[in-house]
Amino acid sequence: MKKVMILVSAAVMMSSFAAAQAGNTATGTLAVTANVTSSINLVFNTSTGGVTLGAPNTSASSLAFGTVQAFGGVLATGVTRTIGASNFTVSSPVDVIVTKANSTSANYTLTAQLAAADATNTWTVGGVTVTSGAAAPVTTSGAYGTTTFPVAIQIPLTGPAGSISNTITYTATSN
Repeated sequence: MKKVMILVSAAVMMSSFAAAQAGNTATGTLAVTANVTSSINLVFNTSTGGVTLGAPNTSASSLAFGTVQAFGGVLATGVTRTIGASNFTVSSPVDVIVTKANSTSANYTLTAQLAAADATNTWTVGGVTVTSGAAAPVTTSGAYGTTTFPVAIQIPLTGPAGSISNTITYTATSN
């Protein structure tokens, strides 16, 4: 009987140790921090009535006027042409979408600048002449959201026929 009692006691102790080991836990804490800063974003989109942009809703879109001429011909959809005494202008509206996050800024300043000088043609964004010399202020109090700024190239009637190509860099700065 004494042997049975010892065996039963040993079995109970072993099961107690197993149960105690099965319930082991450990805890820890992780401190998390983040610094949120304000930011703005600028993308281009096809404007109603304008030329369909390449890569719309990005900050690296393209505007292709296609084949243009002062007189006659068929213009691409969305291209407007005006003819003056010594030049003609092709233009298209372009939507510029500026959004903000985590900012109390009421509005933004938008500038535009050509990547390369153009001694022949005159470029404008929103009616403001744009050159490669310095960034031109297109607006100093732009409302966040979508704003349409026409892009135009004025081409002299006495200029040579050929390809026109340049890049306009837009910079939005929160006020």
